[in-house]
Amino acid sequence: MPLTLIIFLLAVPGFVVVGVYLERKVSAFIQDRMGPMEVGKWGLLQLIADLLKLLQKEDIVPKAADRLLFLVAPIIIFVSAFAGFAVIPLAPGLSGSGAIVGVFFLLTIVSVDVVGLLMAGWGSNNKFALYGAMRAVAQIISYEVPLGLSILCVVMLSQSLDLQVISYQQGIYSTDTVYLFGMKKLGIDVTAVGGFLSWNVVRNPFLLLAYVIFFIASLAECNRAPFDLPEGESELVAGFHTEYSGMRWALFMLSEYGMMLLVSLLGAILFFGSWNTPFPNIGPLRLADWTSGEPGTWFGYISGVLWLLIKALMAVLVQMWVRWTLPRLRVDQLMYLGWKVLTPVGLVLFFISGIWRLAGIM
Repeated sequence: MPLTLIIFLLAVPGFVVVGVYLERKVSAFIQDRMGPMEVGKWGLLQLIADLLKLLQKEDIVPKAADRLLFLVAPIIIFVSAFAGFAVIPLAPGLSGSGAIVGVFFLLTIVSVDVVGLLMAGWGSNNKFALYGAMRAVAQIISYEVPLGLSILCVVMLSQSLDLQVISYQQGIYSTDTVYLFGMKKLGIDVTAVGGFLSWNVVRNPFLLLAYVIFFIASLAECNRAPFDLPEGESELVAGFHTEYSGMRWALFMLSEYGMMLLVSLLGAILFFGSWNTPFPNIGPLRLADWTSGEPGTWFGYISGVLWLLIKALMAVLVQMWVRWTLPRLRVDQLMYLGWKVLTPVGLVLFFISGIWRLAGIM
């Protein structure tokens, strides 16, 4: 849909601008510092100054590097990070491609950045860049297993790979009867109530733990601290992008913040009601009729986008909070957490979700 394309073309770069400045200020607040203050009021123009600096930097390609791999790698990472937005539903009646296999597409396209990272490390002909690339491959492949299991828990319960269908199931517009815990026996239709009562994390208490696994694995997917081993500056200088400069280096940073927003949007859609309002449609709080908006209306588009972005940005803030609070893990600790903790717990939750669905509770 052209409208969705225009929204993302404006929103994603805008988020990068706001996200970089916000992270500097959040980190300064957590560590009791001032953050950027010199360029513009409260340092608001610091990012503009940094962008102008990057545009003026020379685009250097190392003499011994594999030129083709070196130049193509940032583009592949950029495309893999931003192509995922094509299937994100923004509001009732407003989604991108509308693919019925949106979840599968997202899991696939997010994995493509591994190829770009490996190309950047190998093509640089730098041992530190290669070490960072190999760390990235091992890390992302390891954490895609628990990430996929946590997402499959929602897919199994919703019986759909369409993100828009999953969104409708968590609000008052669902055509399916959705029940909270054992309320089917009581004849209570939670779908008619709407609000946070019909969110997946409330309808199934095990999905709250599944979201914790999803959040941890998404940090590893984004190479965010404490899982930023592929670009650990203390031992790898800068990891897989050591040899990059100027706007090619900026593409790596742009992709990182784009991936942060993408996984945060996906988490909000799968677990926290997507674009649906948190207000229940009962009594004096009977606001769900207008705070989510009707499908196909401009008010529905605006309110749906607003609720979805609020939920996603709260997850982004937590990602920043975690980065500036927890120390970086060692490689062995990272692999232990992924394979021996998150993956077994994800398998158990997947098994429980299957029983939950077969028992007819949801």
